[in-house]
Amino acid sequence: MPVADPHRLILTGENPFIRLSEKDGDPNSTDASYWRILFCPAGPGHVLYVKSELTHGHWRIYSDNIAMARWLQQTVQGMLNAELKDTTIPVTDATFSKSGDPRYFWTEHIKAHDADVAMTWYDIGEPLLIHTEPNQPPQNRQYGVCTVLVPALGARLTINGNQARGTPWKRDREGRPFSTCALAFSESWTEAR
Repeated sequence: MPVADPHRLILTGENPFIRLSEKDGDPNSTDASYWRILFCPAGPGHVLYVKSELTHGHWRIYSDNIAMARWLQQTVQGMLNAELKDTTIPVTDATFSKSGDPRYFWTEHIKAHDADVAMTWYDIGEPLLIHTEPNQPPQNRQYGVCTVLVPALGARLTINGNQARGTPWKRDREGRPFSTCALAFSESWTEAR
């Protein structure tokens, strides 16, 4: 691989996620994808896509840049979860902040007129540096990614003080310990030129 990635850079930022279920292997009872974008064609900003029993099983989107939230739905986030290609899901204006030390725990805070959301990761594992190229087998995803994934064996999501049911589950990724919940830092996505 050359020193400079030959593909077009389309976004860089962070994408921590929480996927909880009550039993290992069950469908996710909570699915939350959080983005802090530094650079993309629709500008910088934050967005949280969340579906849980706390949202009555419906997707909720909170953002401080609706153009960026929609662009992600039409590109990377829509590829990662086809349910989020639906751009008729309303986007609620929100503010975002963070706290913690990712070596021990990390919390993202999302505040909107109707919701106070907190996402916390803890029991932090060893980071993995992942690099894929666009259209790379076996997944053949349209986009490639270079990211630092930090597994978290502990995670919780609360909305207005109510905690989502379910827990994270241990996984294996590239022969290394992983989890259904992780911090994803220094994340850059590419597309073929």
